[in-house]
Amino acid sequence: MTQHAPLIIDIAGLTLSTADKHRLKHPLVGGLILFARNWQDRAQLSALCRAIKKIRKDLLICVDHEGGRVQRFKTDGFTHLPPMRALGELWLQDGKQGQGSGAMRATDAATACGYVLGAELRACGVDLSFTPVLDLDFGESSVIGDRSFQRDPRVVTLLAKSLMHGLSLSGMANCGKHFPGHGFVKADSHTDIPVDKRGLNAILADDAAPYGWLSTSLVSVMPAHVIYPKVDARPAGFSAKWLGDILRGRLGFGGAVFSDDLSMEGARLIDGQKVSYTQAAVAALQAGCDMVLLCNQSVDGGQAVDELIAGVTEAQLKGQWQPLDASEAKRLALLPSNPAVDWDDLMVSPAYMRALDLIP
Repeated sequence: MTQHAPLIIDIAGLTLSTADKHRLKHPLVGGLILFARNWQDRAQLSALCRAIKKIRKDLLICVDHEGGRVQRFKTDGFTHLPPMRALGELWLQDGKQGQGSGAMRATDAATACGYVLGAELRACGVDLSFTPVLDLDFGESSVIGDRSFQRDPRVVTLLAKSLMHGLSLSGMANCGKHFPGHGFVKADSHTDIPVDKRGLNAILADDAAPYGWLSTSLVSVMPAHVIYPKVDARPAGFSAKWLGDILRGRLGFGGAVFSDDLSMEGARLIDGQKVSYTQAAVAALQAGCDMVLLCNQSVDGGQAVDELIAGVTEAQLKGQWQPLDASEAKRLALLPSNPAVDWDDLMVSPAYMRALDLIP
């Protein structure tokens, strides 16, 4: 097995620069996350993904591609997927088929969404989308909002499981987010440091319930940059209590844990102190994250990315974090194990065409 490669970084443009290639060759870099700025059309995206895999086949190519307002690629044939709230609303629309028929249609539609989402991305060379959102819709959070399936954790669980089944049919893994739940707080962790003052039992009974119910289905999880002070003073993604004791211990999750973006404001304050990207990365790895993301820091030359790679390398040499074979195995398990269906073949596939008909 190769060395544990926990860093997920980004690139600035439509093609790989010399600096990008150098960074992606570093043994601590395990993948990258793409954004809309990395998209021109399908041919360009496919060429970019091939160039990345030419450097290292094991690099994990990721994207935030959920549907609704969080969908990075929307033109040149990509299906405009609905926000997940549309599936939750379909759940409630019982018709002539009787009680519960809306729920059955919603689960079928969710599987269709997952299949189309995964198959289109994979046809262009993308390995993983950070989806589904498992946050509950309390009607308060603007950053979550219609990205959530519904308020009821039981409905969220079943729709998420159906969507994850569709992803699996396309050969793509999944990532549930944002553990234990970002939907209750109003503040956006991109720009603020949200604080949820509820107790552990309330959170476990409600927001975190889908993680326990999906413990055998989730392949990876992304924790929230939210502080739950009655449980731990640290945000969940930097908390060994949340990640080790609760997520892995109490809820039985055995897959990979990604930190959320370390450049978000919610990741910049730990134990009341402002921290660097390196300090945040090391804290997340020490707490139980298998991989850490640093996003949107390559656009101005990438000095912050280079500093992170150098800083985590130095921290490893100083014994401040320990590379783990188990973490590397979890990263590698996220790579697709079967060949993707070619785009043109996908477009005429009966399974794909049927899935398109089911998407609300």
